[in-house]
Amino acid sequence: MQEFNQQTLAIDVNEITQAVKAVFDIHSMTLGGAKQGYRVRYDGRLFAADSESAYDQLSAFLAPMALMPLFREGEDEQTILVVDQLPEGKPGPVWVNGVLFVLTVLSVLLTGAQFSGTDVTNPFQLPIGDFAIYLLSGWPFALSLLGILLAHELGHYFAGRSHGEKVTLPYFIPFPFSAFGTMGAFISMKEIPKNKKHLLDIGIAGPLIGLLVAIPVLFLGLSLSSLGPIETDLPEGFVHFIEGNSLFYLGAKYLTFGRLLPQPQSYGNLAPALYWLRYFFTGAPVPLGGLDVQIHPVAWAGWAGLFVTAINLIPAGQLDGGHILYVLLGKEKAKPTFPFVLGALLLMGIFWQGWFLWAALIFFLGRRYAEPLDQITRIDRKRKILGIVAVVVFILIFTPVPLIIIQ
Repeated sequence: MQEFNQQTLAIDVNEITQAVKAVFDIHSMTLGGAKQGYRVRYDGRLFAADSESAYDQLSAFLAPMALMPLFREGEDEQTILVVDQLPEGKPGPVWVNGVLFVLTVLSVLLTGAQFSGTDVTNPFQLPIGDFAIYLLSGWPFALSLLGILLAHELGHYFAGRSHGEKVTLPYFIPFPFSAFGTMGAFISMKEIPKNKKHLLDIGIAGPLIGLLVAIPVLFLGLSLSSLGPIETDLPEGFVHFIEGNSLFYLGAKYLTFGRLLPQPQSYGNLAPALYWLRYFFTGAPVPLGGLDVQIHPVAWAGWAGLFVTAINLIPAGQLDGGHILYVLLGKEKAKPTFPFVLGALLLMGIFWQGWFLWAALIFFLGRRYAEPLDQITRIDRKRKILGIVAVVVFILIFTPVPLIIIQ
């Protein structure tokens, strides 16, 4: 923040103080500067319970002065900080979104074609026409997965736009020659959310709307799948994988096939409940020779949709789950959960090394929560219920051991 002229400030303070007095019982006032990060600080308490309207009223008054209010909640008092308006965020060129989406479509089609059961070992040696036919054979997987991801991101986008927040169109990330063909997608918020209601609505809309597409896709894919043995001997150079179980996925397979899968040849000396408890959290022992779903590409897309949603709902930092945790608990109660989340990821990394990467990302990027401009306005009962629903959904769809590789 730039230094400012004290005489000009004195005139502004008189006007600002009168506007603040209209909504706020001022107990003390402090002039600030660049070092403090605010122009004026008012401590006290709002007159009315409708803090949202009070914020809008004061924000509208300060806007012509290129100033904005920040509402903060303390243990004993509330605080209004008058600060310089933040620079207006500008969305990038839309063609970037379009190019990334097209590249992602091609990448996901390629992955889908590899799951389509064709005997092509090196599609890049095919003539152009045959390669195009091969690529299009991946459309069931591509349509299913991209439909889930698009629903997720458009949930965020339209929730943001409905609240007047500046958000970008989705940026899709192509990741060819990978299990999904993409690293997902994201939207960028070009301004700080106004209050906790907006933050929760934007954060929760993506996962819930994405699941509305992912769940029917999963059940459709499972209906197209079949049961078969888990191979014990693979040809040299071939790799087989078993997709991990979440509670929801385990239940979906049971509803479709009438048994818990993958079904081992024997439970050994363990009771079935103990066997499944160990397998659920460790992926061991690998049930070679047992029975499992020969997963259809559409079911694989549905499983991927659940997995991506669960990743987004991890309760840390800038992830959707971090936003939800911050809104439900508040910053001071949410911060102590960080070491436990990080520790859990590191512990699970023993059984699936991909969690080490996520632990590193969350360690460097996930310690800060998105804090809205107005932190006094609280969420209503309906939003609290939605937040709790999101936590329950996370527990149901989280997969401790996502992939078990058999070579």
